[in-house]
Amino acid sequence: MEDPLSAGGWRFAQCFGDKGEVEDITEADIISTVEFDSTGNYLATGDKGGRVVLFERNEMKKGCEYKFYTEFQSHEPEFDYLKSLEIEEKINKIKWCKRQNSAHFLLSTNDKTIKLWKVFEKTLRVVSESNHHDGQRVLPPPSSHSHLRLPRMSLQDNIIAAVPRKVYANAHAYHIHSISVNSDQETYISADDLRINLWNLNISDQSFNIVDIKPVNMEELTEVITATEFHPNHCNLFMYSSSKSNIKLADMRDSALCDRHAKCFEEEEDPITRSFFSEIISSISDVKFSHDGRYILSRDYLSLKIWDINMESRPVRTIQIHDHLRGKLCDLYENDCIFDKFECIWGGDDKHVLTGSYHNYFRIYDTDGPNDVVLQADKSAFKAKRMGGPLPGNKAGKNGVGKGAGTLRDAMQLEALDFNKKILHASWHPNENTIAIAATNNLFLYSAA
Repeated sequence: MEDPLSAGGWRFAQCFGDKGEVEDITEADIISTVEFDSTGNYLATGDKGGRVVLFERNEMKKGCEYKFYTEFQSHEPEFDYLKSLEIEEKINKIKWCKRQNSAHFLLSTNDKTIKLWKVFEKTLRVVSESNHHDGQRVLPPPSSHSHLRLPRMSLQDNIIAAVPRKVYANAHAYHIHSISVNSDQETYISADDLRINLWNLNISDQSFNIVDIKPVNMEELTEVITATEFHPNHCNLFMYSSSKSNIKLADMRDSALCDRHAKCFEEEEDPITRSFFSEIISSISDVKFSHDGRYILSRDYLSLKIWDINMESRPVRTIQIHDHLRGKLCDLYENDCIFDKFECIWGGDDKHVLTGSYHNYFRIYDTDGPNDVVLQADKSAFKAKRMGGPLPGNKAGKNGVGKGAGTLRDAMQLEALDFNKKILHASWHPNENTIAIAATNNLFLYSAA
């Protein structure tokens, strides 16, 4: 039986956000991170305006649909007077903590400050009876102490409240780009360009520096940390990627400072293909462990790589994402797009991987087969839904060629790509084939049977 994911059986489910043109979008509304919780019943987005918006599964609807849950302002713009530096309110990452009770806990971070938010349902009560009124009716003052009565409270409303339980500040000299909660649900790591810090979720005024690659002389700086993540099952293992196209696996049992890595995953570069842009395009923008912890997925500018945790010398698979851009690297350098940081994600079953491209295209690949699906998070998805069919022809056959003319695969190769439209952030439901895609200021949801 053919896998519906490989067969391109994806259907557009929902879209949240203003559907206006890209030119009219307010910068603050651009989504900068998206994340399902561990159950998949809740979904969080953060934007450049410092807001966090939560969605919950709509149990009233058949299929995987979501509805608005709550929204709160997580970060405000700040000014560092010592460095004369503006600190943006933009949310760089959101990570959910596993739910222990009726409340939700999630970490959100901008460039400098990480916050632990508690989101819970709160009952609002009002005084309905007292010595001065009975409901809406005003009462005369009591004439004696025997007429005094206790005030009565009644339920007025249920609201969703969000309060910052902890604020973890002043621990990073450079911009925080990654946070990852440990499998023990007690600790987490945060990373900037040169350091990784280990925190206890309950202690906000101290952290432990576990990786420091800052050279004594900053002029000798040759690489920066680009992403980090804890192992999903072993609380002592974490990995971090660098701009030098390598991934280091570190074990916190070895020493307090994990500068000496346990493993280094790196592929030797072919000197023949080396160019002025080699270092930029080989810089790893994102790394993710598979759910079973056996494999590592990494994304650089032009490709996805799947690594076996037991083999450091080369990836078990390399997937070219937009090879047609190799000839346009000069233009992409001029318009700064070459520095775009695309994320990569595993499907809930570890059999598929997803990453984004330009013109709001994104691609889903089989991890162990030739199949891949090209989709586009734009208005054509609404049209396909109105017609009641799957999304436009986008499946590659065994030879990797799209079926029929005019497929999305062919369109991806064309000159007229809009580089302002890009899919950088996405999240995959942990238990179902549902994906959330951040497309500028819109959140798209797709499902496959």
